Amino acid sequence: MELPKLDLSALKKAVLSLQQALQDSQNQTFIASLTPSQQRLIIAGVIQNFEFSYELCYKMLKRQLEQDAAVPAEIEQLSFKDLIRTAFEAGLLTEPEQWFEFRRQRNITSHTYDQLKAQSVYQAAIQFAQQAQAVLAELEQRNA
Repeated sequence: MELPKLDLSALKKAVLSLQQALQDSQNQTFIASLTPSQQRLIIAGVIQNFEFSYELCYKMLKRQLEQDAAVPAEIEQLSFKDLIRTAFEAGLLTEPEQWFEFRRQRNITSHTYDQLKAQSVYQAAIQFAQQAQAVLAELEQRNA
C-alpha cells in the first residue's frame, strides 16, 4: 500500500515568500530609497517570513518522519533536538546544529523591537532560507 503524500504547497509558498523578502531586503537600491522606518519594516517582514517558514519546515519534517516510521507515535514523543537529529539521520536535513540555532533565533523573534536582536534573527533568516530550500527539495523528492 502506497503511503499518502505530504501536501507541501504551504511550505513551498512560505519558502518562496522568505526568499522574495530576503531578495528585496538585500536590494541596496531599493533599501536606499526607503526611510529608516520603512527599512525596519522590511527587516520585520523578513523576520515574520522566517517565523512561519521555520514552523512549517519543522511540521513537515515531523510529518515525514511520522509517515516513514514503523511506529509513528514514537516520533510524537521526541524532543525538538531528538527530532532534528532523527531528521538528519534520515537524510532530511544537513547540519542539525544550525537547526538548533534557528530555533534559538525563532524563540527571540518576539523581541525584534530590540534592533540588535532583530539583526541577529535577520542574519539567521538568511542562512535558514538556504536550509529551508534544501529541506523542501528533499521532501518534494520523497513525495513525488
